[in-house]
Amino acid sequence: MPQAFYSPRHLRFLLYEVFNVERLTQFPFFQDHHRDTFDLVLDTAGAFAETRLRPLLTEMDRREPQLVDGQIRIHPGMHPIVRQFGADGWINAQFSYDEGGQQLPTTVMNAAAFIFQSANYSASVFPFLTTGAANLLRSFGSKTLVETFTPKMYAGLWQGTMALTEPDAGSSLSDISTTADPTDQEGVYKIRGQKIYISAGDHDGVENVVHLMLAKIKGGPAGAKGISLFVVPKKRLRNSFSPQHSEFSINLENNDVVTTGIYHKMGYKGAPIAHLTMGSHDDCQGYLVGEPHRGLSYMFQMMNEARVGVGLNATAIATAAYYASLAYAKERPQGRPIAEKDPVRPQVPIIRHADVRRMLLFQKAVVEGSLSLLTHCALLSDLAHVAQGDEREKAGMLLDLLTPVAKSYPSEMGCLSTSAAVQILGGAGYTTDFPVEQFYREARIHPIHEGTTGIHGLDLLGRKVSQHGGKGMRLFMAELQGVIAEARQVEALVAFADKLEKYLFDLQQITTHLLGLAGESTERFLADATLYLEAFGILSIAWQWLKMAVVAQRVLQAGATGDEADFYGGKVATMRYFFEYELVKIDSLSLRLLSADAVTLEMRNEFF
Repeated sequence: MPQAFYSPRHLRFLLYEVFNVERLTQFPFFQDHHRDTFDLVLDTAGAFAETRLRPLLTEMDRREPQLVDGQIRIHPGMHPIVRQFGADGWINAQFSYDEGGQQLPTTVMNAAAFIFQSANYSASVFPFLTTGAANLLRSFGSKTLVETFTPKMYAGLWQGTMALTEPDAGSSLSDISTTADPTDQEGVYKIRGQKIYISAGDHDGVENVVHLMLAKIKGGPAGAKGISLFVVPKKRLRNSFSPQHSEFSINLENNDVVTTGIYHKMGYKGAPIAHLTMGSHDDCQGYLVGEPHRGLSYMFQMMNEARVGVGLNATAIATAAYYASLAYAKERPQGRPIAEKDPVRPQVPIIRHADVRRMLLFQKAVVEGSLSLLTHCALLSDLAHVAQGDEREKAGMLLDLLTPVAKSYPSEMGCLSTSAAVQILGGAGYTTDFPVEQFYREARIHPIHEGTTGIHGLDLLGRKVSQHGGKGMRLFMAELQGVIAEARQVEALVAFADKLEKYLFDLQQITTHLLGLAGESTERFLADATLYLEAFGILSIAWQWLKMAVVAQRVLQAGATGDEADFYGGKVATMRYFFEYELVKIDSLSLRLLSADAVTLEMRNEFF
């Protein structure tokens, strides 16, 4: 029997019991759907992941992409899979019927993506990079651009990317040096520059690669205000830029986009990361998306979607590691109960040992709590799309506030969670005979890409908590108070409701204190923004666990038996663990964040 890499039961628990995704079908955009169609999506994703993606997990890690004669070659097993993602409609499933999509809720689509990512993270990135690029193009591009590029992208024949980073401009996008010179053809520019760390930036599994690229039009404003967005394909349509060509592959020619390097990574090796050079022969055409000098604001749509996606990726990898270590702990005999002194008694599976249970509980608490937060964010995204009035505004504001948390908490804790999986396997976990060492390597990228954890700390404390007059923060607090009130209606959860309220009050105190420093010293105000983000993340996951525990405890009180009683009992027990072991970490974070000692600012370079 294949080893589990996720829990279909937990996924449905979140979708139907905790967040009631079926309520979305009351909105006209989703009205053709119902639970049966959602289940079909999940079942189809599970079968595809198990039969096509999972078998390539280890092989793609061992046979990483190579740059050969100017072309990146990926594992040949991915070629039909990339196209199948398109043929089966996964790339544009969320888009409208008019665009060939299925008008599928983001909440359900993200659940399917989570299944793919849990099965094989490297394989999963190809289609959803294209989804993000296509969504950006359809949101801001002209009708001609959309009609020219998106059909082949939706079909899985053309890859989409996000090309931001440059050798001397990583997170500081205002310093990018890629240029765009106008030509005598409206909307067409000559692009010159370099981009690095471009995920799926080139590969032989598609006919063409379409880059959504940031560049500066010469003569434009300095810094971030001068950034524009362009479509820069690896190959362009021959002779003329027109959507009228029917045989794209016949009418393509090189667009002076050269793959000058490939990065060999610590993990997530099956998906290529390219170094691109544009305009070496002064013949790279880029097509302006939207208005000049508004590229960064456009790109932030894609980046915010990608940031929630990174949190989902991290959770998926950590989930696969959890199920691998759980299976091992149930099967691996080692030692005897501490109170058992008879050496002739048989050894017990290591899951019987309290410390192993602690590590398993830690993993379960992190991955299931993170998935709950990410599912909540997906639901907010759907509501921000289809709801009206106050409901729409509130969903958008709360999602905006939670985005840095949804990206960073799963990313940081996913590293610790996969580390616990390795620890449970012991020496075996450090070998390539078991998959957890691969998961450990793959987890490490997520606190880095799509904005480092430090950047998201600055975003949360320096911008999100106070924007719109602090309305997003007030909505967050109201959400927590609502769950606290619900939990107080369940006798077994009253103490946990009180505890969450106490730590919510602590976060309010910390926030007020730090905002008070903003007027005195911006450096002092933001010096420990990453720690503030950590405390905010812990509280957010505790909120999710109490929300899950309310549902679970009510089912238990109604008389659940057998496997169902075990399932719901596990939810309550894991909530207890999180409150006892993780939520209390806010105590030490509070001491630090309320302290007047500014050691990191006062530390001299010479002292290092």
